[in-house]
Amino acid sequence: MVEEPTTLSPPTRHRTKPSRRRILVRRAVALGLVLGLVALLVGSAMAVLGGGEEAAPPPAPVPVAPKPLKIIFPEGFTRAQMAERIGEVNEIAKKKRNVSPRLSPRRYLVQTSGSSRVPRPFLTEGPPPNLEGFLFPATYEFTKRTTTRQLVNHQLAAFTKNWAKVNMRYARSKNLTPYDVLIIASMIEKEVIAPEERRHVAAVIYNRLKAGMTLGIDATLRYGLGIPPTESIRQSQLDSDNPYNTRKLTGLPPTPIANPGLASIRAAARPAKVNYLFFVRKPDKVHHFFTASEREFENYKNAHGY
Repeated sequence: MVEEPTTLSPPTRHRTKPSRRRILVRRAVALGLVLGLVALLVGSAMAVLGGGEEAAPPPAPVPVAPKPLKIIFPEGFTRAQMAERIGEVNEIAKKKRNVSPRLSPRRYLVQTSGSSRVPRPFLTEGPPPNLEGFLFPATYEFTKRTTTRQLVNHQLAAFTKNWAKVNMRYARSKNLTPYDVLIIASMIEKEVIAPEERRHVAAVIYNRLKAGMTLGIDATLRYGLGIPPTESIRQSQLDSDNPYNTRKLTGLPPTPIANPGLASIRAAARPAKVNYLFFVRKPDKVHHFFTASEREFENYKNAHGY
């Protein structure tokens, strides 16, 4: 009987469970490797972006510029009225905005009293005595640091810009100078309320100049003698030899009597083609009655109690 060989199996190895201390050591090593890798990556990124330096602090917020102040010069204001308006705006700025502007009514009158800054086309007959007529009426922005001279410069620049829009061809054909047109425009500005009447009042002035008649515009005498619009003109004033008395003296007054806007300047440069010689304000205190007949003019005044 043959006995089969006995097969021997290799001895079984039993894995021992690692101790808790060894597990903690391994975890610590792994964590150290991860942290080291993260530090390396962060350092590389900072080196690329900022040369390894600390990040710059965020920029400081830009302060908001203060809201500009505004001054409104209406059409037909004189330089004296503009100076007065500066004083009024200064008071408003102090009370409502707690701002003390550098603008000065007194300096405004000084700055506008000479003729050194009068535009060249208006110097053909000699320099005018002041800047009346050239201080363009508009709304101007300014700050508390704006000087009076800067404000005047803005007005003169606005005048030059707007004057360039005026066609002087017709006025030149009537032998009127640019300064003549500016004087006529100032009278239109003081006389007219309804815009559509500007060119008609201009026509009356042109027609009366051509006929050698006095212009008879009371606004010129009020300007020359400083008569407020709330006061009646006395007979002694109508008889005066003041150069602005267009009731008595023929021709244009020596200077503008206000600062006209563009519409009045354009009307003065090109009046309506009508034969009117007279006008008088209607009872509505806005419009005028125009006529070429002195009899119709007198009849209208008598009918309305003038």
